[in-house]
This record gives sequence, structure tokens and C-alpha cells, in this order.
Amino acid sequence: MHVINRGLVLINQFLIHKELKEINGPILVTGGAGFIGISLVENFLSKGVETHVLDNMSKGNENFVKRWQDDKNFKFFKIDLLEKDWDINEKYKAVFHLAADPEVRKSVTNSKEHFENNVLTTLNLLEKIKNWNIDYFVFTSTSTVYGEPKKLPTPESYSPLEPISPYGASKLACEALISSYSHLNAFRSYIFRLANIIGGNNTHGVIFDFIKKLKKNTNELEVLGDGKQSKSYLHVSDCITAIENAVMNSDSIVNYFNVGSEDRIGVGEIANLVINALNLKNTKVTYTGGVDGGRGWKGDVKTMILDSSKLRKLGWKSKYNSFDSVKQTINEMLGK
Repeated sequence: MHVINRGLVLINQFLIHKELKEINGPILVTGGAGFIGISLVENFLSKGVETHVLDNMSKGNENFVKRWQDDKNFKFFKIDLLEKDWDINEKYKAVFHLAADPEVRKSVTNSKEHFENNVLTTLNLLEKIKNWNIDYFVFTSTSTVYGEPKKLPTPESYSPLEPISPYGASKLACEALISSYSHLNAFRSYIFRLANIIGGNNTHGVIFDFIKKLKKNTNELEVLGDGKQSKSYLHVSDCITAIENAVMNSDSIVNYFNVGSEDRIGVGEIANLVINALNLKNTKVTYTGGVDGGRGWKGDVKTMILDSSKLRKLGWKSKYNSFDSVKQTINEMLGK
């Protein structure tokens, strides 16, 4: 099956393939009160799309849920996907699965919790949707499924996939589960291997940590590792347009896409950008030296840049590169 002349139709005002059966009813977003979920839900609601959010609120932002609750197109379910007997009186044609524990560093010290929050929740959701006759399933995976690839930028076809953290392993396991359920139950799935997605609503990550540290002590900023870690960063607004574009223009039973900027930025440069944004003049930057060759922690991928040319060939173009994504995020976090 192929896309005819890239012809598109409005499905609940969310654009998808002409070949897909028109979807009547709402879209479900798991983890919709989390960082990326917030931007995705905001995008849908701004277009008048009926959007239902399922979130256990362990890391969700209650302010956004309260802000959306008066929107006639919004419905919220406080549900933990780990509960096997969870149920809602709805069936959906489109599911966006973003619910997960996103903290890579924590996965090293609490692997069991990561397995449960990422893999078991995904399995429970897939078991539930078997009976919904869905058309497509969207999943936010991660660049960490590649581990430390020998090829940079890294394409979707790279192998073998050797994650070096339980977080990356859990996401790779989810990808395999989704692929199997797609084939068994005849629904399309879209798996997005994300670079470091950042924005003002981040509640973890290097920028958030630097700002938090400097607000406590303006005289010194400790950076984990040797400062030479260099990775790709992408603003969350670009991530949302990437997801939309891929779902509009790809039609395999299982679709894999890297999502990232075409460049990378070092952690030392990020530290300087945060210091300058706070108008600090005499802050000393110190480096811990790190572990295993300068990593910030065990399981930290030191160098990462994704080959997103597959997605860009479909017409997607990011607004921000890594440097601008970082600057924009710092300004948003500081309320500038």
C-alpha cells in the first residue's frame, strides 16, 4: 500500500493517511501530563481534536490537567498502567503511548522499577488495545537503544542494537513488543527514537540540573563527567511536528524514525550558556572527571547524533538546531 499523491484528510483535525479508515472518536495519549505529552496534547486541543489523557500523575503536571479540564474536547483518566485490571469506558482508533520513566541515570540504580514502568506498562496497554481494533499506535522510544554505535550520525538501520543502560534496554524491549502486536493485530505502529528532547517544561536533564544547581550556589557549577560529552538536542516543538509528519507520510506496518537535530552540542558549552543566561560573571565550572572514559555516570552515552534523513525526506524540517534548542529551553525555564 502506498500514499496516493500524498493525499491527506482531516481525521478529527489530526492529519493521517488517506488509506487509513476515518477515525471517529477521540485520541488517547498515555503519559499526556508528562513533558512531551503536554506539548502533544496542547497541539491536539489547539486544533479541536478530542483528546483523552491517561496518566498516573507520578511525574505529571497537574497545572496543565487543571487548565485543560474545561475544554470540551478533553477528558482525563488517572490510571496506572501497571494495574492489570484498569479499564475505561472508551475504545480508541489512535493511541499515543508516551507513559514511561524517562530518567536514564535512575535506571542504573533502580532497574526493576524501570522495567515495570516502561516494559510492563507497555505490555498491559498492548493487551488492552487488542480488543479496540485500533488503526495506529505511536510510541516514543529513545536514541539510547543504539548504545554506543560505531556509525555517527546513526541511521535507523544500524545494528546490532546494544543499549548500555537499563533505560535503553527497556525501550528496546517495548519496540519489540509493539512490533509483534502490530503484526498480530493488524495495526500500524510508529516508533520514534528520540534524541534529547528539551523545552521549558522539562523537570530533569542537564539544563534543568544546571539551573537548579546555580540557583543554590552561583559561585560554582559542578558538571558530571569530563565535559566532553557531546549530544544532539531538539526542542519539543520540533519533536511534535516530526511525529505529525511521519504519521502523515509513512505507511509500513511498523515505522521507525530517528528524531533529532543535525548537529550536537557539548555539555561544557551548555554550562556556559546557562551561566551567561543567568548573568553570572565569576562562576567556576568544575568537572567530576566521570566514569568509564569521562561519562557522567555508568550507562551514560557520551556521544550521540542521529541520522534523521529518513524523516527529513518526508518533508520534516526542524526549526531549531541543538544550540538554538538549548538556548530556547534555557530562556523558557528562566521565564524570558
